[in-house]
Order: sequence, then structure tokens, then C-alpha cells
Amino acid sequence: MQRNHNHTTIVTVEKVIDETPTVRTLIFSDEVMSNVLPGQFAMVWIPGINELPMSVMISNESGKAAFTVRKHGAASTGLFNVQVGQQIGIRGPYGNSFDLKEGKLLLVGGGTGLVPMMRLLIHVKPTDDVTVLIGAKSKDEVFFEDLANRLLENNVHKVIVSTDDGSYGEKGFVTDLVEKHLSQAKYDAVYVCGPEIMMYKTVQSAHSRGIFVQASLERMMKCGVGICGSCCIGEDLVCKDGTVFDGEHLSKNKEFGNFHRNKAGILENY
Repeated sequence: MQRNHNHTTIVTVEKVIDETPTVRTLIFSDEVMSNVLPGQFAMVWIPGINELPMSVMISNESGKAAFTVRKHGAASTGLFNVQVGQQIGIRGPYGNSFDLKEGKLLLVGGGTGLVPMMRLLIHVKPTDDVTVLIGAKSKDEVFFEDLANRLLENNVHKVIVSTDDGSYGEKGFVTDLVEKHLSQAKYDAVYVCGPEIMMYKTVQSAHSRGIFVQASLERMMKCGVGICGSCCIGEDLVCKDGTVFDGEHLSKNKEFGNFHRNKAGILENY
């Protein structure tokens, strides 16, 4: 019988990987989640705490999926603290996915925004020329660099890291690297996920040059199915109309990169 993706499925965490002091990956068995498209997300229930949206991380084992979480608020910290053998609830997948082009591709990820980028990498063709830009605050917050290199071992590729403090890789914001690469070479497509200001600058850099660009947005979500309206950005609902939007669409959205909504739904400046 086909699973109703709106019903919560209980899964058991089978393995926990510490990526950085503040980031962990939780691996579990679930055939549906193992096959989601790049950009799709799940609503994850942490018993006794809350439910939150999470991009679905890849696993190198068949039939398994994962969530990579940074401890921040109550819900993400609760998920971060889940141990092997404990259970969480998942429903979904929800949302649309990236439109993968062929040719010279630029993938940009900051923090846990790298998760959909890693899933995108398993769909690129061996003939694609792929550059991955990874942004982090410092050396001890860099992760998925080795994984990106392994996933692209059959491609012409570069994986470049930038850190805000210069403790690893190139010094500066990853958006500085984006501007540098787009000014030096012609790319067929740009894909980005991470903090919204980072995505805003990346989308601007690509769209202003006429390059196809898509961003996977993250907003406050309480339902994931378009009922509560918490994730609205202008007239769009991120959970139903996204999470992936293209540069042409985002260039007309006055809230993108400028405003976000708090838990009460009140519009605030970034």
C-alpha cells in the first residue's frame, strides 16, 4: 500500500555523525526519503519538543536517508541531541525540486544549506563541469568538502571553501567567491542554498548576468502543506510554491533578502 506522505511515519535513528561541534547528521532507514528529489524537504517531529522542516540528506547506503542539523533553537537542538536507537517522526516529502541543467554548473552552499547541494550532486552527469563553493564561518565549521569531492570524482570539478575569518580556504564571504567565478567564466546554471542574504547576493550576481539561477529558500514553517501561511514570502508560500525558486521570479519578490517573519508572523528586517 502506498504511503500517505501527510501521515507521520516513525523511524529509528541508526547512526549519528558529528560533522562539526554544532552540526550532526542522523541516519535512518526509509525508502521514500532516500529517493526524494534535490530541494524537497520533510517535516520532522521530535517527540515532546516540536516539528520542523528539514532538507533530506543523502546516504551512501541503499534505502537510507539522513537529516543534517545545526543546533540553534529549541527544535533543532532537540533533533541534534537525538541518540542512536531513539525515534523521530517524518512526513513528506514536500515541495518542488531544482531544474538540473547540463554543462558548466556552479553550486553554492552555506552551512546546512549544503544538504540539497549534496543531493543535487548525485544527479549531475559525468560530462558536466561542476564547481562547488562552500561557505563557513571558520575552519571548525567546514563540512561536506570531502563528500563533494567523492561525489564528483568522475567529473571535471573544483570544490572550494571560504571561511569568514580566513582560518581555512579562501578568506571572506562565499558570495565574494561567487562574484569572482561569475565574472571570470560563463556558467550554464547556478544553484544555491544557505542563509537568505547569501542566496540573495548569489541570485543577484547570476540573474544580472543572464545566467539561470535557482535558490532553495528556508522560512518559518509550521504545517508544510500551505495551511498556516507562516512561510509566506510576498505572495508565495515556500512550502507549496517552493522551496526552489528561480532568479527571474525572485527578482520580483520585494521580501526576498530584505525581510523575514518571526514566529508570530510579523515582518522584520534582516
